[in-house]
Amino acid sequence: MKMNRTKIQSLLLAAAFMLTLSPASVSAGDIEAGKTKSAICLACHKTSNEVVGVGTPIISGQYEDYLIQALKDYKSGARRNPVMGAFTVSLSDEDIEDIAAFYAAIDSQLFTPTE
Repeated sequence: MKMNRTKIQSLLLAAAFMLTLSPASVSAGDIEAGKTKSAICLACHKTSNEVVGVGTPIISGQYEDYLIQALKDYKSGARRNPVMGAFTVSLSDEDIEDIAAFYAAIDSQLFTPTE
């Protein structure tokens, strides 16, 4: 199949655009705003691999879209946890996106303490 120069340039431009949309490069929230808004979160979810308590997950470095969905699910009651439900009830969608962006931007190992 023979392609002209314009067609090739269009395909290359489209491919370059698609690369900019990769999940690693798209952020819904504002990291700096999330840092401020996550002050209460830091009591249980530190910004390091520090274990706070059994069953409290380390969320630093988690995928931003996962954190957004989890927070929205806690807020709606689709995911149940009395503590998280109480904390998320007053969060706006923007707050959730900012907090998720902040935690996702932290370089960390992910695990949930079991002991």
